[in-house]
Amino acid sequence: MSILKAAHLHDEAAACAFIEARLWPEGPVCPKCGEIDNATKLQGKSTRPGVWKCKGCRKPFTVKVGTIFESSHIKLHIWLQAIVLMASSKKGFSANQLHRALGVQLNTAWFIMHRLRLAMAGGDFSMMGEDGGVVEADETYVGRVPGKQVKRGAGHKEMVFTLLDRKQGVRSFHIAGDKFDGIKDALARNVAPEAVLMTDESNFYKSIGKCFADHQSVNHKAGEYSRGNGITTNTVEGFFSVFKRGMKGVYQHCSSDHLHRYLAEFDFRYNNRTAVGVDDGQRAERLLAGVVGKRLTYKTAP
Repeated sequence: MSILKAAHLHDEAAACAFIEARLWPEGPVCPKCGEIDNATKLQGKSTRPGVWKCKGCRKPFTVKVGTIFESSHIKLHIWLQAIVLMASSKKGFSANQLHRALGVQLNTAWFIMHRLRLAMAGGDFSMMGEDGGVVEADETYVGRVPGKQVKRGAGHKEMVFTLLDRKQGVRSFHIAGDKFDGIKDALARNVAPEAVLMTDESNFYKSIGKCFADHQSVNHKAGEYSRGNGITTNTVEGFFSVFKRGMKGVYQHCSSDHLHRYLAEFDFRYNNRTAVGVDDGQRAERLLAGVVGKRLTYKTAP
């Protein structure tokens, strides 16, 4: 059966029950007093689906409170449809497409997607390359820096720096200031000193590479893309190929203020891809699990 035929994608009561089962595995949680499984579900004819009343503080609440859904007038089954579409689209799903598919206004579709990108943002702050693991590092360029004149080369473009631990996955960063300092800081904060760093021949890494147990590189200018013993940056460049196809072919334009959210989206899908045993349905559920404790309003959207 198509995943889009599931009942919780078409019925509000079913959508509430679906989300409650995943966000409240031990029973309803009151956001006011914190009591667990001590609430009564209100089922009056005039009561909207999914409203509970806490027996402790006597306050009503829904599963939307404390999530990206809070204060949203969009039906939960519409949110779930958006989650499925974004989670299963390898190269992204544009706001224009979402606006047509869900039957919502374009600005609503745009904001739904930014809230979901916030839910996709990783919360793993562990060091990459621990116990001597291999970490590939590379940079690419997209879009245009505001106010910079278009010239030959990449000086007018935004820098995206990505770290790829061959066991853990990827983390991407928008380097908006000094490029060398940004790369140095990202490596220091995310890569363990005992890691084996793999890069290309860029001057960015010649001195920084000495901070790690080993630094190996390939010379792309000389046509070298792989050497023995797994010395290559082909894995991170494979991630870039999907990212750039999505940014150019699907999204087409991204402002500097929002680039970090698009990076979170592509990182999430790569780290939860089919190759690591995560199918579309599981990826959508992992995205749903990330909605808790996150809010985004129009004023804080950048």
